[in-house]
Amino acid sequence: MIRAEYEAMVIGVSAGGMTALGTILPQLPADFSPAVIVALHLHPRSDLFHVDHFAKLCALPVYEAEEKEEVRPGAIYFAAPNYHLLIEQDKTFSLSVDQRVRYARPSIDVLFETAARAYGCKLIGVILTGANNDGASGLAMIKKAGGLTIVQNPETAEVASMPKAAIAACAVDFILDLPDIVKLLCAGLGHKTSLPGV
Repeated sequence: MIRAEYEAMVIGVSAGGMTALGTILPQLPADFSPAVIVALHLHPRSDLFHVDHFAKLCALPVYEAEEKEEVRPGAIYFAAPNYHLLIEQDKTFSLSVDQRVRYARPSIDVLFETAARAYGCKLIGVILTGANNDGASGLAMIKKAGGLTIVQNPETAEVASMPKAAIAACAVDFILDLPDIVKLLCAGLGHKTSLPGV
């Protein structure tokens, strides 16, 4: 199990995201303690299908993040379509319709950078499949703040651009296939060198 000092995990994903998230999120056990906050690139007029879909599959409760809502442990939150999702210093959500960042809203970088400021070394950052470089600078900020950084192996990503950009941006802690990301999150982080891809 993930070490207790981690309070939150942010996940950034774009093209191929539903499949990638479908490998990871349903495998998180009901006692997984960090809050899980996902920025998934969606069509601006998307409905709540992804929230409803994962709510049926996951042991953890699944929500769309709402303005001023407190980030609770042991829950999965999705950024709303066409809104940036920010984490405030008091560990509450904030929504923004500011200009798109790297053509995206929600922006992975905006979520990651604000989460890094709020959680520091108690944050896990995960970059999965995607077709642009959104999330690379945000993951680098998480690394600089002392958080744990994980990137999907570009060779097994549906679209490799986003993982490759993240790996180029900082010395990530783990580069793993999706099943091994699940193993890492569920089995613990005490012996990094014993895990695949290290």
